Amino acid sequence: MSQAASDHRPCALIPVYNHEGPLPGVVASLLAAGLPCVLVDDASGPTCAAVIDRLAGEADTYLLRLPENQGKGGAVMAGLREAQRLGFTHALQVDADGQHDLQAVQTFLGESRAHPDAIICGYPQYDASVPKGRLYARYLTHVWVWINSLSFEIRDSMCGFRVYPLAACVALIDSAKLGKRMDFDSEILVRLSWRGQPMRWLPTRVHYPEDGVSHFRLWQDNVLISKMHTRLFFGMLCRAPVLLYRRWR
Repeated sequence: MSQAASDHRPCALIPVYNHEGPLPGVVASLLAAGLPCVLVDDASGPTCAAVIDRLAGEADTYLLRLPENQGKGGAVMAGLREAQRLGFTHALQVDADGQHDLQAVQTFLGESRAHPDAIICGYPQYDASVPKGRLYARYLTHVWVWINSLSFEIRDSMCGFRVYPLAACVALIDSAKLGKRMDFDSEILVRLSWRGQPMRWLPTRVHYPEDGVSHFRLWQDNVLISKMHTRLFFGMLCRAPVLLYRRWR
């Protein structure tokens, strides 16, 4: 059943792991935009935990603290469930490191209000700060995502700046085992694509701060992403007749 646009109660979902430097500015910008914030502390160290505790004392700011580090995907999944429990209908996923262009928040929320059943996904517009190795590696993931979804619909599966409709996304993560680390952002879009979930795409600027903290583990996360693509490939083969029928009808 289509969710009425009037029943649109969004929040920002911010997974946090030792981002005590940029986090206060990110939260302040989102609150100034009128967006409540759900912070997911993914077992940060004491310094960051203290910053999170202070921020959680502000109005319209909620805290979910995980006892053990789950990785970005695990933190996002826990946050999606928590946001739904708190009564929100949509969650704008925002990285805590300040990469995302928060001036685009109202544009993304407006698109979500107009299309409440759709995932509103950002596809990145990089400046010169992007590490070239990570930029080029994205294209390999793009190709695998297109293969595994049997579609070119997913323009960029690795940008985490997106608005999730919570009912559909929580139903998925409660019924399928998704990767908990850097493999999550791509996997959830492919699996939602398999379910026929509407997706809409908006350009968004992405900047990598010089002093930014990245938790991407070059070898371990690339291995996880490769395993994820392999798992999705065999899942696609099982679903190929249905997916092809949906594409061609």
